[in-house]
Amino acid sequence: QSLDHPFLPTLYTHFETEKFSCLVMEFCPGGDLHTLRQRQPGKHFTEQAVKFYVAEVLLALEYLHMLGIVYRDLKPENVLVREDGHIMLSDFDLSLRCAVSPTLVKSSSLEIDPFRKNPVYCVQPACIEPARSMSFVGTHEYLAPEIIKGEGHGSAVDWWTFGIFLYELLFGKTPFKGSGNRATLFNVVGQPLRFPESPVVSFSARDLIRGLLVKEPQHRLAYKRGATEIKQHPFFEGVNWALIRCASPPEIPKPVEIERIPAPVASTSEKAVAAAVTAAADQRSSDNYLEFDFF
Repeated sequence: QSLDHPFLPTLYTHFETEKFSCLVMEFCPGGDLHTLRQRQPGKHFTEQAVKFYVAEVLLALEYLHMLGIVYRDLKPENVLVREDGHIMLSDFDLSLRCAVSPTLVKSSSLEIDPFRKNPVYCVQPACIEPARSMSFVGTHEYLAPEIIKGEGHGSAVDWWTFGIFLYELLFGKTPFKGSGNRATLFNVVGQPLRFPESPVVSFSARDLIRGLLVKEPQHRLAYKRGATEIKQHPFFEGVNWALIRCASPPEIPKPVEIERIPAPVASTSEKAVAAAVTAAADQRSSDNYLEFDFF
């Protein structure tokens, strides 16, 4: 309920039944990026399409980190495509919340542009360094080395998974997948990063992935300055971060047609029994719907 961002879900309302806790959120007719990737030629996106999707995911992660939330479960299956073609990050079951105290960190871009008069700063949550989790969570192919080794982890795990996410969208597979879960975990911790010969991607894309998939979190890209450091990478050259919501998506989902199936005709006695059962059920669970708003 505390989220207010164009690339994160809006919780319209919630209610409970005898068996379920229900959340009412936006329906995304475009499905998820995993399914969408499977439909692409060669089962991978073009580099231009990848830049669009990962830029929006980056802004969502930046916002979460500013709230002191470590997402911990980034993967194509959890990135949904809205009706307008823009993304929505979903599934916060594994997210970690900690107290946050934002601090200003001086940008290194000053060293690059000595003629800039006004200092450039980025706001980085100071919470995450001491607030480290020891839990073993996430999808095996996306797990950061520090999680596998049980060393404790903070927001840097999201930048590792961001690198795996970028790799999979570009190449159609993850970089450390083994013959099984055990082999995959061994590869993440002990094997170097390698790129396939095909498809051909730009040097800047491979350089960004290398910076993100550094096994030591303290040396990983964005460890010190967060998303600002990634935004300044050459891979995102030409991206207008302030107007990214106005950018044209690579693909617009087809409108969803709702097919109404006629209900079977019931006899008079069946209708009477059904009405009695429904009335009894409504009476038992009515308290759960006091704050439910119908749209």
